[in-house]
Amino acid sequence: MTIETILTNAILVLPDATLQGTLVIRDGVIAAIDPGRSHAPSARDLEGDHLIPGVVDVHTDNLERQVQPRQNARWPSRSAMIAHDAQCAAAGVTTVLDALCLGDLGFDQGRGQTFLDGVADLDALAHTGALRSEHFLHLRCELPAPDMVPALDPVADHPLVRMVSLMDHSPGVGQYRNIPRYVAMRIRQTQMTEEQVNDRIAFLLAQRERLRGPQRAWLLDRIRHRDLPLASHDDDTPDDVRTNLADGITISEFPVTMEAAQAARDAGVEVIAGAPNIVRGGSHSGNVAAADLVRAGAADAFASDYVPASMVEAAWRTAEETGITLPAAIAMITDRPARMARLADRGRLEAGMRADLVQVRPFQGHPVVRRVWREGSRVA
Repeated sequence: MTIETILTNAILVLPDATLQGTLVIRDGVIAAIDPGRSHAPSARDLEGDHLIPGVVDVHTDNLERQVQPRQNARWPSRSAMIAHDAQCAAAGVTTVLDALCLGDLGFDQGRGQTFLDGVADLDALAHTGALRSEHFLHLRCELPAPDMVPALDPVADHPLVRMVSLMDHSPGVGQYRNIPRYVAMRIRQTQMTEEQVNDRIAFLLAQRERLRGPQRAWLLDRIRHRDLPLASHDDDTPDDVRTNLADGITISEFPVTMEAAQAARDAGVEVIAGAPNIVRGGSHSGNVAAADLVRAGAADAFASDYVPASMVEAAWRTAEETGITLPAAIAMITDRPARMARLADRGRLEAGMRADLVQVRPFQGHPVVRRVWREGSRVA
């Protein structure tokens, strides 16, 4: 039996325009888009709200925040996964790439367990209907970490893996290129002395010199057969972008300088910027502002990084503050990331696409997510 839902009296955010109209869902797929109101008795009145595609988040660390809500309080992993999923759905994120970290440089020792538990929980829950959003895996591989290789090898062929990123969070590199700032951060986070932090820095730089090159080559060879989207992380210089592109890495996540982002743009490398960077009005790490990247035409998509609710707000703010259209801004959280993850069935309001939908009402400039559908079924 065909299941039909009619959503009417909405501002439909189409790929290139907005339309006051009606959207028809049949069996989980967008069947029709029409201008004007529907007079069908079963039509649901969206009261003039915006209707956008379901948000596609290709990089969220939000699970880590649920696993460890306080510094010394680790939450049960299954409960954390369900809470994380609920937060994503409530924020309009219907497709989630859980960015789980593989490898520890000595300051985030719980991340290894979060990765193992996260994979196990997705295996257990993904096909049960217990999760509101659809989840995939984004493997964040810490290149200089000695435990990266044994962590990646067993999951390299996991069917839920949709993206792999190559990271280097060593002091003096990328996000942490400012050593005095790095030292102050580690003292604040760990209560180590300055001498202890500096000793740790020396150890990490020696480890990086020894492991980064060989493990990078091993990783690229290990996953080559998967033909997965590959991303670099925290690119600092144009040389970083060119080196990565030569190795088939065609996405730059969170470049930390305008020069690196512009080099990516000029080379045809897609750039992911942080949605929280837009909402906060700048980087929490002192790096380039995402709004400036948008103005320079050097950002293709947003990712939530650590706040799922930032995605819809970032799109609205971007349209208001940078001069791009609302459809173009919405595409940065829907169509563009869906294409990056090679998910061709979602991300646009078009007939034949999945009916992943979000009803949004702007309230005093703040977009409020009111309802969310995944494949035509209400999930939030």
